[in-house]
Amino acid sequence: MQPEIGSFVTGKVVSITKFGAFVDIGGVTGMIHISEVAPTYVKEIRDYLTEGQEVRTKVISVSPEGKIGLSLKQAAAEDKQVRPAAPKQDFSRPKPRKETYEPGSFEDMMSRFKTSSDDKFNDLKRRSNPGAAPRPRGKNHRRDD
Repeated sequence: MQPEIGSFVTGKVVSITKFGAFVDIGGVTGMIHISEVAPTYVKEIRDYLTEGQEVRTKVISVSPEGKIGLSLKQAAAEDKQVRPAAPKQDFSRPKPRKETYEPGSFEDMMSRFKTSSDDKFNDLKRRSNPGAAPRPRGKNHRRDD
């Protein structure tokens, strides 16, 4: 039995691909495209869904061939009780620094930018070659071979 467009169905995620997830909705398989998983940009669908997970979705399309298009995003928007799962947090990577914006003169903004840029560049150099001694710089320094 084909579900009707606009109806809500509950199913189990059976497989996940780069472009979406396939959901078994009572003997019929529908697909949630990656753009219909969350209201924000989704880079990695596995951050939001896992195989075997029960999901409540909205039927957004049914093709003549019987392909069913599903949406978590639209189901969550219409039913405030159901929200897509939050992405899993990865604590192994350092979190990006968040700069606070303080209005000021152009010179102040450039000074803050230069300081921030220098800090990030030095941090990158330390991470890329932690055991190396710093090399002397300058136009008067020449290497004797």
